[in-house]
Formats: sequence, C-alpha cells, structure tokens
Amino acid sequence: MATFLYRLGRFAFRRRHFVALIWVALLTLAGVGAANAPAAGNTSFSIPGTEAQKAFDLLEQRFPGASADGATARVVFKAPAGEKITDAGNKATVEKTVGILSDGSEVASVADPYTGKAVSKDGTIAYASVKYDVSGMELEDSSRDALEEAAQDARDAGLTVEVGGDALSAAPETGATEVIGIGIAAVVLVITFGSLIAAGLPLLTALIGVGIGVSTITALAGTLDLGSTTSTLATMIGLAVGIDYALFIVSRYRAELAEGRDREEAAGRAVGTAGSAVVFAGLTVVIALVGLSVVNIPMLTKMGVAAAGTVAVAVLIALTMIPALLGYAGRKVRPMGEKSKLLGGGRARAADRAAKPNLGTRWASFVVRRPVAVLLLGVVGLGAAAVPAASLELGLPDDGSQPTSTTQRRAYDLLSEGFGPGFNGPLMVVVDAKDSTDPQAVFRDVGNEIKRLDDVVTVTPAAANKAGDTATITVIPGSKPSSATTEDLVHAIRDKGADVKADSDASVLVTGSTAMNIDVSQKLNDALVPYLALVVGLAFLLLIVVFRSLLVPLKAALGFLLSVMAALGAVVAVFQWGWLSGLMGVEETGPVMSMMPIFMVGVVFGLAMDYEVFLVTRMREAYVHGEKPSQAVVTGFKHGARVVTAAAVIMMAVFAGFIGSSESMVKMIGFGLAIAVFFDAFVVRMALVPAVLALLGRRAWWLPKWLDRVLPDVDVEGEGLRAASGAPGRDDDDKELVRA
Repeated sequence: MATFLYRLGRFAFRRRHFVALIWVALLTLAGVGAANAPAAGNTSFSIPGTEAQKAFDLLEQRFPGASADGATARVVFKAPAGEKITDAGNKATVEKTVGILSDGSEVASVADPYTGKAVSKDGTIAYASVKYDVSGMELEDSSRDALEEAAQDARDAGLTVEVGGDALSAAPETGATEVIGIGIAAVVLVITFGSLIAAGLPLLTALIGVGIGVSTITALAGTLDLGSTTSTLATMIGLAVGIDYALFIVSRYRAELAEGRDREEAAGRAVGTAGSAVVFAGLTVVIALVGLSVVNIPMLTKMGVAAAGTVAVAVLIALTMIPALLGYAGRKVRPMGEKSKLLGGGRARAADRAAKPNLGTRWASFVVRRPVAVLLLGVVGLGAAAVPAASLELGLPDDGSQPTSTTQRRAYDLLSEGFGPGFNGPLMVVVDAKDSTDPQAVFRDVGNEIKRLDDVVTVTPAAANKAGDTATITVIPGSKPSSATTEDLVHAIRDKGADVKADSDASVLVTGSTAMNIDVSQKLNDALVPYLALVVGLAFLLLIVVFRSLLVPLKAALGFLLSVMAALGAVVAVFQWGWLSGLMGVEETGPVMSMMPIFMVGVVFGLAMDYEVFLVTRMREAYVHGEKPSQAVVTGFKHGARVVTAAAVIMMAVFAGFIGSSESMVKMIGFGLAIAVFFDAFVVRMALVPAVLALLGRRAWWLPKWLDRVLPDVDVEGEGLRAASGAPGRDDDDKELVRA
C-alpha cells in the first residue's frame, strides 16, 4: 500500500491542476444538488421491536386517522396573582386561544380545558392539549409559529402562558461555537507549523470535505429520509478528522523536506507513510460509525452511515488534494523546524532548535526510563475518574431537563405545580381484546388492576375504537417521567399484562413518550456489548494487519476502554451528580442520555485509533529500520508527539464548542467527546502507550510465523519506498499508478 500511495502522492503533486479541478467539480456538483433538492422535513423516528413501537403500530391499524404518533403540545395557562383561571375574563382569553389553535392545517384536535377537566384543583392553572396529524419531526415550521403566536396573544391579554410537548421541538442552538472551534484549530495549526500557508491547508481541505459531505446529505435528505441531526454529526466528525488527517500528511511532508528530499519526492513519501496511517485510521472510524447499525434504530443507522461517508471523503481529500495544494504552495511550506519570517523564523533559529531534543523526545525518554511508575499513575488516575460510572443511570431527556429559560421547561414546571410531577409523563396503555370473548370486561379489569399498583395517581376510563376490540387507557404516575419509580411502574403494568394474556387472550401494551424512552434505553443497553464486540473486534483485526503484532492492538483496545470508562465517569459526575454543573451550564441534573455510552464507544474508538495508528506506526517504522525497541519509542515521539498533541487539541476544541448548546443532549455529547479525547490522547496514547511498549521491548512486535505468512503485507511503515525512491521517470510513474 505504501508504494501505491507514494505514487499517488507524486501524481497528485505533479498533476495538481487536474486533481484540484476534480475536487472543485465534486464540491460544485454536490452544492448544486443540495440547492435544487426538495425541502425535506425532519426524519421519521421508529424503534423496531420495542413494545412501545408495537403499540403505536397497533393504534394506527385499529384507530385509523387518529395519528397515534402525532405531535402533541400542551398550552399551559396560569391566572395572574389573586385571580382564578375560571374567572370570566381569563376564561374568555383561554377559549379564544383554543379557537385560534383549532384552525391549524396540521391540527387534529384541541381539547378545551374547561370541558376536558384540565383545570387544577386550586383553579389557577389550566392547559389545552393540541394533537397534530403528523409527528413532531415532520411538523411544518408554520404550525410551530402559529402555536407560539397563539401563546403570545394570550400573554398579551395578561395570562402567564407556556408551551410544552414535542410539537415545539427544534434544532438546538449552538451559536458561533463551530466558528470558535475552527478559530482555535487555526491558532493550533499556526503554532504547530510556524507557517500561515501550511496551517491553512488542513483547514481548507477539511472545509471542502465537509462541504461535499453535508451538501450530499442535503441533496439526498428527501430520498433517504435524513434529518438535520445527520448533517450535524457529519459536520462535527468530518471537520475533526479532516483537519487531523491533513495535519498528519503536511507534518510528514515537512519532515521529509527537513531530511533533504525534493518537494515532489517529499510529497510522495508523506502520502506513502502518513497516508497509509490515515487510510487505516479512517477505516477504524468508518467501522465504528457504520457499526451503529447493530443497534437497529433506523435514525441512528442513517446518521452513522452518512458520517462514515464524510470521513471517507476526508481520507480521499487528504491523500490527493493535500499533495496537490503542496505543489501549489511550493517553497511557502517550509521544512520541519523552520518558521516563516513573519512568525519570527529563520535558518539560524531552525538550526538552534534542531540541535536540542524537542519536548516529545524528552517526554518519551522520561517514560522509557520510568515505565512502571508512569503506567501505574496513568491507570490509577483513569480508574479514579471512572469510579462515578459505577452509578450510571440512563434515560432520555424530556422538557424537565431543558434550561429554565425555555418555555418548554416553564410549562413542565407549571404542570407539575398544578397537577403533580407525573402529569408530564402520562402512560398510554393499549388493550388489544380482539381475541377475547368479552372485550368490555377485559377493559374494566385492566383499568382496575392498574389502579391497585403503586405510584398511580389517575387512571382514565377505557376509550374503545369503533369495532370495540381495542381500547386506550391513560395512566398518570405519581413521579416525574425520568424517575426510576415511573420506570418500575411501566414494568409493573407490563407484568400485569402477561397475567391478562394468560387469562383472557388479550394483549396489554404500554406506550407514550415515557414508555418509548424506557424502551429505547433498554434497546441501547442490550446493543452495547454486541456493538463493542463488533467494533473492537474488527478494529483489532485491522490493527494486527497494520502493526503485524498481537500485543500492540490488544494494548490499544484496552487503553481505549480505560479512556471511555473514565470519560463516562466524568459525564456522570457533571450531568448526574452535578459536579462543576454551574461551569458547564447544566441547569438540571438527571439520568445520562441513553445513547451516550454507545455513541461514545463508536465515535471515540474511531478517533482514538487515529492517534494510535499515527504514533505507533512511527515507532514501528523506526523499529523495522533497525532501531532498538526503546529507541524506536523515542523516535516515534520525536516525530509524532507534536502532531498528535495538535490534532487532539483541535478535536477537543471542535467538540467542546458544543458544550455551549442550549440543548442538554448536545451539551452532554460535546462534553463527553471532548473529555474522552483528552483522556485518550494525553493519558493513554502519550503516557500508557510508551510505558507499555518500553516494558514489552521486542515482545511488543511479536507475531506467530504462521499468522505472519497469512496476513497481507500492507507496508504501512513504508519499507517498500526504498525501492520506489529509485526515482522512476515521470511517465513510468503515471503508468504504474494507472496499472495499480
């Protein structure tokens, strides 16, 4: 592979006009496709195989036109101090608002609070339930605007009005955080390269790659049912890896220049060596993202595949467009150790810096001398950070986790005040008595059985369909939706349903947003171990091929598990226990988002392997070329530590920018990924990796002879480039590339 990529790098360097034209054409094509694509609504949401989803599907069949999964909104009214919501003037305002809401084109029904007994016992709070024909993810913006305008008109009349429910869900606001992340990346690149031109290349290629990926997603959104969250994930991952991959190759190019090679040869060798690491690092990210399909949640699968496609584009751009741009830059990209005159550089200063070992060399030498102490300190530190993960509680965020500045959170609090905390998470019980001899008796018995359960406040009478064979019963718990008590109640109702099935052949299913959240959490929990086995297993095999070793990939996988557990511990400490919650802007602590563990495993594993591949391939390259194991570790850090540090800081900046989001879920993802990259890059890869390799010595690179014969020789360390650098002619080189 190194030889092929070497030829590809030289080809792209020489034929830079052709290569640049291809990528500009692809960007233009994707942009035109996105501009002309029909506007796509938000992606549909379904959880195949869960009881809550089965209940929704049953309601669609037995209650046609009822829009069982339609969006809902609760417009909550509170009378001014000293007044009742039932006073004539306040009642007229509420009824006028209900009339306005009923006129919406997507509105299925609006329940009047006075006829529907939706007034609190003290008479100060009431709510109107709005039901829509479509789900919250498919609701038009015009319907949301009409909802907010109706609420504002009631506020202008003197009432306190807040709106909750999934109808008002919208894309989270992150402000200028992405721009800040790119700005930090630019500063880090300038410091790393000491050149504005060299720093600009990774940013330019990353933006082009993300532009192609996101534009393609936008163009296909309507056809493939892709939502806005898909583009957000693709942007976040594509930007981070795009900058990192280009950074690796530009850094290697400058190192080759420093060794005296001409620019075309340096570009070829940079792509042949660092490019090989980029290919395999990219493959681990793609495996991790595509592997999300194991969870069997269609929306998550689409997000993973789309983000994986953006990563693949980032790899291809790094291998082709970077050497092309290096050809355009010419002497403006300087050899390693030289800074531009604008940034205070010069040949004399470069010579002075080259004469003394850099920080990476000094750190690696320290670790090699004291590997046991460094290893113990790193493992104990990560273990201590992981301790909170033992009390991990999983759930999905609801309006109660929103900031207090949002109308959804204020509506949630008003409903809790007027009707109790469980009112925000009603359970819908669906009774299928089609095979029963007396459906009406079954409906009554189920309702009576539920009333006897703990933590039940209200059970509404069964509402049957026209055929009389299916009914819905609404249950109001006594605890808030995200509590463990409410989850126990859901399981208790389902246990009673098993008894009903045995006695009357009727099925009892529990659904609603609260039950759906519980089922999603359970589904994600069940999928975590198979997903972890798939991703780590495939990547382990891939790394065996790359490093031609058994112990190095094993060490990489174990180190990753340490960093992920430590990161999960940090997430629990901040978002569940409330440590440093004020600093992070966390207004409401609670369960950790159910998707967080599996999402962190997938994304962080792929990104962590970037650093592993780039850093350790440098060590193996030195070892293969004759250095002793301990010296190879130092050499790897000499050339790779600065680049890996810069790459990690850039990635942390990109992810940390999302901590400023108004959405608790996005905030949690941003913090979790940023802290995970910190643990993995600076503790695992920078400390534990050299310590373990120093202790293992030559055993680190041991591979059974029979396995060595079976494995393909991908030549990541570039051993084959010694023959390739015999300076083939330009025409011969192009012919060899075409044949390859």
